[in-house]
Amino acid sequence: MVKFINVSKRYPNGVLALTNINLTIEKGEFVFLVGSSGAGKSTIVKLLLKEIDPTEGEIIVGEYKLTQLPKREIPYYRRKIGIVFQDFRLLPNKTVYENVEFAMQITGAPAKIIRRQVPYVLSLVGLAHKAKCYPHELSGGEQQRVALARAIVNKPSLLVADEPTGNLDPDTSWEIMKLLEDINKRGTTVLVATHAKEIVDSMRKRVVAIDCGRIVKDQPKGVYSYESSDNQVLLQRRV
Repeated sequence: MVKFINVSKRYPNGVLALTNINLTIEKGEFVFLVGSSGAGKSTIVKLLLKEIDPTEGEIIVGEYKLTQLPKREIPYYRRKIGIVFQDFRLLPNKTVYENVEFAMQITGAPAKIIRRQVPYVLSLVGLAHKAKCYPHELSGGEQQRVALARAIVNKPSLLVADEPTGNLDPDTSWEIMKLLEDINKRGTTVLVATHAKEIVDSMRKRVVAIDCGRIVKDQPKGVYSYESSDNQVLLQRRV
């Protein structure tokens, strides 16, 4: 489903964000991507969205070889990926229904399919009764549910969630993670970049830890904890 093959990324300012990343995510997996700020998680997300290109290596998502993807095909590729951000990114002047509807309209989906699919996904995330509300009338958790509905309405094979609980209280965070788990059980591959240690430790999914641009742990049914380079330095000093 997703393959990073010897991927490195150096930004124009000289910062080396990723070094020789090799990662495979199979279809239907649920994977947590963890690490401290600046470890390289956001760079991996941007590479998956084709917002940036690797300096070296190859990235494959489904049938797409991203390093060889022409610019004209990028919009079509992105339509097959669901993305959820920490800050929701809803359209403020559109209702809940219209926010989700818009995601289908830009793909050229027939009106008949839209009228069937939008209510279905709103019901799936528990927001059928909020269809006519605007984002400012919703709680943070409800806004994130709308963002989830928008991300899955086109039935993506891959859902990428970048710190989806970062702006939410603990109880609401658990609700969002349960929704992501339910979406995964329906067959969607899910990658969640997060700092939410308690959630990661409790859910016991596959955990890939990034530190200083390198994979330092890849563990099935894993936990958040890993030994960062900072900890290694401290241990060396104590010895």
